[in-house]
Amino acid sequence: MSLVIPSELVQASGLSEAELLQELVLLLFGREQLSLGKASHVLGITQLEFQALLASHNLYIHYDVEDLHEDVENLRELGLL
Repeated sequence: MSLVIPSELVQASGLSEAELLQELVLLLFGREQLSLGKASHVLGITQLEFQALLASHNLYIHYDVEDLHEDVENLRELGLL
């Protein structure tokens, strides 16, 4: 699916098309509507680059206590803990 954004909106925003796409992706990621992987894919950058982009906008990856427990369990299963 393609989304057509009127040139008037792009002009009014004062952003380039790429910057406007980046802002949209950051907004959707911040609202937890895009995953880290999907967001970085849409922007054509690595997940590490996307994390740096998040940090530059004072945003951070979604990682809660449940994620931590899951990671610890996975490391135990792999014999790394």
